[in-house]
Amino acid sequence: MSFDLVFFGGTGDLTWRKLMPALFQAFRHGKLPEGGRILAVARDDMPDERYREWLKERFREVDGSKRPTDEEFEKFGALLHYRRMDLSQPEHYLKLKSWLEERNADTVVLYLATSPHLFTQICEQLGAAGLNTPKVRVVLEKPLGHDLASAQEINKVVRSVFSESQAFRIDHYLGKPSVQNLMALRFGNALFEPLWRRESIANIQITLAESLGVGTRGPFYDQTGALRDMIQNHALQLLTMIAMEPPSTADADAIRDEKLKVLRSLKPFTAESVSRDVVRGQYRAGSVDGKAVVGYMDEGKIPEESQTETFVALRTEVQNWRWAGVPFYLRTGKRLAARDAQIVVNFREVPHPIFPGANQPNRLIIKLQPEDGLELQLLASKGSANSEALTPVSLDLDFDKAFASNRVGAYERLLLDAIAGRLNLFVRSDEQEQAWRWVEPILDAWKEDGVGPRHYNAGSWGPAAASALVARDGFSWAEEA
Repeated sequence: MSFDLVFFGGTGDLTWRKLMPALFQAFRHGKLPEGGRILAVARDDMPDERYREWLKERFREVDGSKRPTDEEFEKFGALLHYRRMDLSQPEHYLKLKSWLEERNADTVVLYLATSPHLFTQICEQLGAAGLNTPKVRVVLEKPLGHDLASAQEINKVVRSVFSESQAFRIDHYLGKPSVQNLMALRFGNALFEPLWRRESIANIQITLAESLGVGTRGPFYDQTGALRDMIQNHALQLLTMIAMEPPSTADADAIRDEKLKVLRSLKPFTAESVSRDVVRGQYRAGSVDGKAVVGYMDEGKIPEESQTETFVALRTEVQNWRWAGVPFYLRTGKRLAARDAQIVVNFREVPHPIFPGANQPNRLIIKLQPEDGLELQLLASKGSANSEALTPVSLDLDFDKAFASNRVGAYERLLLDAIAGRLNLFVRSDEQEQAWRWVEPILDAWKEDGVGPRHYNAGSWGPAAASALVARDGFSWAEEA
């Protein structure tokens, strides 16, 4: 299958830090379909060879295992092309169309790796130039909009140019191997599904923690914040994968229908419940990995008295028969104690303990980063003289070791899916809008809140109020248990 893959924003950070390395890995692994061309478009004026040299230099900043050798890059570079393009000029889209028509590839993928405020302009111009035929797919990078109204406007324009089956709204967390294995864990095995309900599960925790600060992203981040950057998309998508009902088939729309039902079942927020069930914070100076780091306000180019949150923890419920009364805790933040993304399923205690000593409930930990894997925490006998005493033990599955020869990174998987036309791991417009609809009352309540975010020291796990949020229900965060 021949394909043309076009990156709008071809010299941007996302393209050279994430997308091109992912494509190279697909090429290195022999998974990239033959007969492909990769075109980067941006405002700079340079010939193909100069762009290849520029990208090769950027690859030196990529993780060592993902860097190509000179011989590998020479072969990969043969696929790379570059064109100067002013996204506001209709004639530039016509030139792009002519370039694509030179060989009339079977599939054309247009990846919008640009600022989201350009999405509507680009899509309208693509439609005007006739670059929306059935063989064309458009990939939209998050964040899609700043609120519900802006998301709806983007989707309205996208739908006026492309069909829903042509629109690939990307959330790279859905491409992580552990998330894909979450579907296999639940619906490919008989072990967990009977336990996957309120009668057996006490609470579920989703943590997306970063030890890094905002760095050079300060101006962008200050207009976004942790709720928009992580909760509205990544965390909610993970929640839907955990809480969804078994789909009738593995088809994309069957899966996305069930995810949408979860989003519609989330307990809505009110101004009162936001003050009770949502904690927002902002990091100040502290220590991470033994090194002193500055606070958010001192990162550079941050407005004085910024009220932007760098941390959010919240409590919610899925209001249906399977999950009624089970709290879901979502947490994300910058400059936390560790880089750690995981889903923790805490099971209920045994109804009548008969063993002395440890009585820790069973726990399933789905690890997303820094490693991918599953850990099932159980209780077992030590086999000592006091044979009745139990101690915690773990069954630990490291996906990197178990599937070492077949590992595919998140962006690599999603790019290959976009080329192949597989929509299973992409977000549908009604899912995305429903997520904004659920988040907006929190944003509205914060506008009226004169208190602002609570401060927490860099290198901690966030404000103390986040621990109190969980303790109110008689639980604790996984690292505090």
